[in-house]
Amino acid sequence: MFKPLKRVRFRLGPKLIRTVGATLLISISTWAYFNIKYQRDTLTLGIINDADRLSETIMLGTNYAMMLNSRDDITQIIQNIGRQKDIQTIRIYNKEGQIKFSNHADDVDRTTNIKDEACYICHRTDPPIAQLNLAERTRMFTSPEGFPLLGIISPIVNEPGCAADCHIHPHDKQILGALDVVVSLAETEQKIVLFEKWMIIFGVFLFIITSTIIFTYVFHFVHQPIQKLIEGTRRIAEGAYGTKVDVRHADEIGELAETMNMMGYEIGEKQAELNRQRDEYQHLFEVVPCLITVQDKDYRLLQYNKEFQDMFDPDPNDYCYHAYKGRDTKCDICPVEKTFLDGKSHYSEESGINKDGSITHWIVRSSPLRNDDGEVVAAMEVSLDITPRKRLEEELKKSEQKYYAFFSNIPNPVFVLDMESLEILDCNESVTAVYGFTKEEVIRRSFLDFFRDDEREFYRPKLSGAQVLDQVAHLSKTGRQIFVNIRISPSEYQDQKVFLVTTSDITQRLEAEQLIQASKMATLGEMATGVAHELNQPLSVIKTASTFLMKKIDKSEVIRENILFTLCDEIDSHVDRATKIITHMRHFGRMSDMKLEMVQINDLLKSAYQFFSQQLKVRGITVDWDIQEQLTEVMGNPDRLEQVFINLLINARDAIEEKFEGSEFKPGDKRISLKTYAQDHRVTVEVSDSGAGIPKKIAEKIFEPFFTTKDVGKGTGLCLSISYGIIKEIGGEIRVNQLNGEGACFVIHFPSAEEE
Repeated sequence: MFKPLKRVRFRLGPKLIRTVGATLLISISTWAYFNIKYQRDTLTLGIINDADRLSETIMLGTNYAMMLNSRDDITQIIQNIGRQKDIQTIRIYNKEGQIKFSNHADDVDRTTNIKDEACYICHRTDPPIAQLNLAERTRMFTSPEGFPLLGIISPIVNEPGCAADCHIHPHDKQILGALDVVVSLAETEQKIVLFEKWMIIFGVFLFIITSTIIFTYVFHFVHQPIQKLIEGTRRIAEGAYGTKVDVRHADEIGELAETMNMMGYEIGEKQAELNRQRDEYQHLFEVVPCLITVQDKDYRLLQYNKEFQDMFDPDPNDYCYHAYKGRDTKCDICPVEKTFLDGKSHYSEESGINKDGSITHWIVRSSPLRNDDGEVVAAMEVSLDITPRKRLEEELKKSEQKYYAFFSNIPNPVFVLDMESLEILDCNESVTAVYGFTKEEVIRRSFLDFFRDDEREFYRPKLSGAQVLDQVAHLSKTGRQIFVNIRISPSEYQDQKVFLVTTSDITQRLEAEQLIQASKMATLGEMATGVAHELNQPLSVIKTASTFLMKKIDKSEVIRENILFTLCDEIDSHVDRATKIITHMRHFGRMSDMKLEMVQINDLLKSAYQFFSQQLKVRGITVDWDIQEQLTEVMGNPDRLEQVFINLLINARDAIEEKFEGSEFKPGDKRISLKTYAQDHRVTVEVSDSGAGIPKKIAEKIFEPFFTTKDVGKGTGLCLSISYGIIKEIGGEIRVNQLNGEGACFVIHFPSAEEE
C-alpha cells in the first residue's frame, strides 16, 4: 500500500511540483498577509486620526462655552456630536476622575476609578503624565456587544485664559481634566474581514491557476520525458540494448535521451564482446583438464568447474577442505589462506580422497580476485592432478630408498666395480669403518689395491669368475692385515655392467674363535684331574672284572653264566661311560661355528655339570638344583652356551675353594645353587655360590677381558669376558648380584625362542 506512495514521493516531477507549490503558497500567503495587515493598519490609522480630529473639534467647540462656564452649551454640543454614526461615548473628566459631561445623561457626575482603562494612560505614574503622543492616548477594546471600539483620551490643558478669567483653577495646574472619545469600529472591521476574504479567495485562485500551469509544464516537459528515460534505462539494464528513447525536446533532457540511445548502442556492442569472451572463458573454465574453484575468505566454494563437480560432487555452499579431503577444519598448509593474507599467488602440493576412496595428488596454485577498490574478495585455486607422476615418483623413491637402504645401511663394505678394470665406481660408508679409507679415497681406485702385492694377480681372475671367496687377506689404510669373506654378483649401475662386491670383516670373529678355543683348551686343562678321576672309576671296574676272569681261567674254574653276564654287563656299561666322557671332551674341545639352533637350557646345564660332578663331590661341594621342568627353548649355539655354564661352575668352584682354603668347614658350607625359570618371555638361569663374593669396587670390571682376581698362573681373565660376549651375541643379558649373606649370583636372561 505504501510502496506506490513512496515511489511517488521520491519522483522528480512530484518533487518539483511540491517544491514550486510550497514556494508559491508561501509567497502568496506572505503577500496576502502583509497586504491584509497593511490595509488593516491603514484603516485603523485613518480612524484614529479621524477620532483625534473629532476630539480636537469637540475641544475647540466646547472651548468657548467652557470659558463662559456655560454647562448647558457644553452638554448640548457633546450630545449633538454624540448623535453621529459610530460615536459611542463622549466624556469629559475632571482631575478627580468625575464625569462632568457625557452624551449619555446617566454618566454625568459619576466618578470612575482613577486607575481604570481610560485614566490609566496618564495616571499610571505619580504625578500623572502631562504630555502623551497620539499612539499612547489611543486604546483598542471590545464592547459588551462584542464589536471593537477605539478610544482616544485627550488632556484638557489649563490655558492662561482660563486661569485669568475665572480664577477657578490655579495657575500651577497644567491639566484640568480629560476628554475621552470612544468610536465604534464595527463597520470598519466588517470591511477589513470582507477584504481578507477576497484576498484569500484571490490567493487561492492564483495558487490553483499557477500550480496547474506548473504541473502541466512539469508533467509534459519533465515527468513524461524522465519516465521515458527511466523506462529506456530499465530496458537497457535488462539487456534490450537497441531500445530507443523517444524524447523530442531541444533541451537538456532531449540531449540526455540522445546520449542514452548512443550509450545503449555502445553498451550493446561491448556486451556482445563481453558475452563472447565470457562464453569463451566459461568454456575454458569448464573443459580445462584441471580442478578450478573460487573461494571466499571462509573457504566456501563460490564457483567450480565441471571437472571438480564430477570428481567431488560438492554440497551447496560446501567448504573447500570438506569437498577435497572430507575435513571439518581447514588444511594446515593452505595457499588460499596465504593469498588472502598477502594478496599474492601461492603454490603447494596437496593430497585428498576421491569419491571412489582413492588417494589423489595435486599441484595447487592460488591467485587473488580483487574488487574495484583493490581489495581481495575471493581467491581462485587451480589444482592439477599429478597422481600418476606421484605414483611413479613414489615407486622410484621406494626403489631408490630400498637400494640405498641396502647399499648404505649394510654393515659390510659394498663396492661397485667395473667388470673390465675392477675399478671402484661407488661404495658405501661401511668401507671407512672396516678399511679406514674415506669414500672419496676409495672411488676410482682398483679393488686389487686391497690385496697384498703378491696376491693381486692370483685373485684377479677369481674376482671375475667366482661368486664367493672366503678368508681372504686384505690390507687396511694403516697397512694392518684383516681377513674378509667376499661375495661377488654381476649387476647394472648407471646403464653399465658392473660387479657388486660385498666384503665381510671376519678378523675379530677369527680372533674370537681362536680365543674361545684357547679358553676351551684352558678349561679342559683345568678339568684334566677331574676327567682323569672320571675315567679312573670305569677303568678300575674293568680292571677288577678282567682280573677276576683271568684268575678263574688260570684255575680252570667254571664261571657261572649269571656271574659272567654280570661282569660283561659291568664292563660294557663302564666302557660306554668312558666313551661318553671322551666324546663329550672331544666335542667340547673342537672349534664350533656360530650356527644358532633351538636348545634346552636345562639339558645344557646338566651336560656342563657332568664335567664337574666328581670334582665337586671330592671337594665336598653340594649342588642344589631348582630347575623348571618343560622350560621354554631358546635360540643359541649349544657348544658355546655349555662353555658359559662350565666357566660359571669353575668360577663358583674356585670362589668356594678360595674362601675355605686352610680353614675348617661344616657340611653344607660349600654349596652351589643352579636355578632356571621362565618369566616375561624370557628364560633365566641363576648360578649362585657360597664363596668369598665379589667386592663392589670390582663388580663392574669382572666382564672386562684379562681382568682376574686370581693369583698369577691361576687364571687368564678371559672366561667371564668370553661368556659375556657369547651371551650378548644371541641377544641375552648377564650380570652379577651380591647375595644377602656371602657369595655371588650370576644371572643370565635369554629371550625365549617364541619371542625371537
